[in-house]
This record gives sequence, structure tokens and C-alpha cells, in this order.
Amino acid sequence: MSRQALAAGLAELHLELTEATQDKLLDFRDLLLKWNRTYNLTALRNPAQAISHHLLDSLAILPHIGSGSLLDVGSGGGLPGIPLAITRPELSVSMVDTVQKKATFLQQASIELGLKNVAVHHARVEEMTGQYAQISSRAFSELALFVSLTRHLLAPGGRWLAMKGVRPDDEIAALPADVTVETIIPLRVPGLDAERHLIILKAGS
Repeated sequence: MSRQALAAGLAELHLELTEATQDKLLDFRDLLLKWNRTYNLTALRNPAQAISHHLLDSLAILPHIGSGSLLDVGSGGGLPGIPLAITRPELSVSMVDTVQKKATFLQQASIELGLKNVAVHHARVEEMTGQYAQISSRAFSELALFVSLTRHLLAPGGRWLAMKGVRPDDEIAALPADVTVETIIPLRVPGLDAERHLIILKAGS
């Protein structure tokens, strides 16, 4: 049943993934729910809901992910970082979370799923170093704070990818003058009866 639900959702998102990749996504879902019983990584306990609210919600932004290295901020239970790493094995995905138990889960999940393209950081993002072509977040913070905490990590010409619910016009209005909105993409997530938007931002002109 899980495989059918995932396959139907992927078809609705116009994503073609191999059976092996779909199996790995479901393995990740199972790991997340297993660890969740002890570590409280997500409010969701329902395996079917986890497909729509976690896997498909994360993969809704897949067509908008470029080829450069990705940093996922406040990864928590690995969303969207791990689904993106599973479906894009050539993409270098780094994930950071300040909570030790969440970073431990991310590390263990990466090992169990055999994800060679993942790096996990237990750190405050403002104290990290490095340069990333893409920096993503899923309900991490308001846009202005997201930008200010990660600006030093964005490579020249890079983009921020902020996953939001309702279109955050107030947050967009509060952005620094030198941060521009490249595009706002409404997302339709199969099985998720809620507004979702991807806000793509660039620094400077």
C-alpha cells in the first residue's frame, strides 16, 4: 500500500524514480518513524501521512534543485535533505541541526541508507564555514533571519530555497534591500491539503 501511495504521488509530481529509489525513500520513512518513538523527530506518527507530509512534500522542490552543493538548514528529521540526497545521488548534500539527537539520527540514517553524498553537522549554522551553491530550509525561521544566519555560507551566484506554507508576503517585505526574490513557486503536494510555496532568493543584483 505504501509503495502504491508513493508511486501515485510521484506520478502526480511528474517525477520518475526507479523502484530501488522508491524503496530507499520508504526505508527512510520507516527509519524516521522508528527513531521518532524515542527521539520525537516529527509530530507525525502515521506511516501513510509520512509519505505525503514528509516524502512528497520534500520532493515537490526536486525540479528546482540545481547541480551545485546543497546545505539544508535545521534539517531535524532529515527533511528535505535526505529525500533529496536519495533521489539525487550525484548531489552533495550537507545537513545541519543544533540538536544533538537530531544530528545523531541524520548520521545514522545516512549510514543505514548508504548515502555517500551526505555530510551531517551538529552545529549552529551561524558558526559554520564553507560555501554552498544552494541553501534550503523547511519551516526553519522567518526569511530575513534565514538569510542573515546563512549569508556567509552562500557561494557567489548561489540561491536560497525556503519552503513555506502560505505565501509569506510580510516576510518577503522584511528582507534586506540587497536580497531579491528570484521566483515564488506555488507547490501542489499530493495528499497534503494545505498551501505550500517555494521561495527562491538571491543576494545582490
